[in-house]
Amino acid sequence: MTTTASAPAAAPFGRALCAMITPFTEAGALDLDGAQRLADRLVSEGCDGLVLSGTTGESPTTTDAEKAALVRAVREAVGDRASIVAGVGTADTRHTVELALEAEKAGADGLLVVAPYYSRPPQDAVEAHFREIADASGLPLALYDIPGRTGTRIEPDTMIRLAEHPRIVAVKDCAYDLLGTQKVLARTELAYYAGCDEYVLALYAIGASGYISTVANVVPRQFRAILDAFDAGDTARAARNQQRAVPLVELMMSSGLPGTVTAKAVLGALGLPAGPVRSPLRPAGRETVDGLLAAYGELVSAR
Repeated sequence: MTTTASAPAAAPFGRALCAMITPFTEAGALDLDGAQRLADRLVSEGCDGLVLSGTTGESPTTTDAEKAALVRAVREAVGDRASIVAGVGTADTRHTVELALEAEKAGADGLLVVAPYYSRPPQDAVEAHFREIADASGLPLALYDIPGRTGTRIEPDTMIRLAEHPRIVAVKDCAYDLLGTQKVLARTELAYYAGCDEYVLALYAIGASGYISTVANVVPRQFRAILDAFDAGDTARAARNQQRAVPLVELMMSSGLPGTVTAKAVLGALGLPAGPVRSPLRPAGRETVDGLLAAYGELVSAR
């Protein structure tokens, strides 16, 4: 059954964004050639934008110089075909500002800034942290709300206040708080991106702008198809596309292994740029890889 869907929300970085893995050589060095080849593939297969040096990109174990080099290399590979959003968030405001300025200089279009982690600052300090970064750089910011990892929520009321800043334009939403998300959507112009792959359609249907997906590293076309079907008014097909992705999403994101590990496992098995993960992460075992590949095969062959 085809129904009429509302127009998609404004998407400052595009709708379909991939939280790209960072390819390494077998020796563990940054693989810039591999990053360029992977970025080109992702954009060619439907990604409007690439988020570099997020958690999926192993930002905790890459150096500042590697982060800047990655932005430069990917910009060279994709040109103006896709936006580049650089992950610059740390637990240190001063360091985050430094990374933001380096990303801007390297050619990024925007910044992804996670809530300060581990130290668990109160909301007024969280707000001041984001404002200082937004004031320091000329690039638009996406706030990354993932309290399960950081220990610190960006509360809806804080989001609403931060939306007043002209360069704070978006949110990567991993808070699992549908009510809070709707509260911010109703009261601000912030562009929301689903950061949890199982929530892509649910958030899009209530006014989100798209997604920032780890699973899109391996199935960019299939994830974009969820949004495309919804935009075409075929909400039933959009739901089927989301549901068909569930087995792969569950194995990649909810099996006890980080998405970085599972994405690299699939990409490596397919002969695509990936390489090893850096410690303390460990590679996926053979049984896990076999299960991932089976779910991947079922999804890409679905009609």
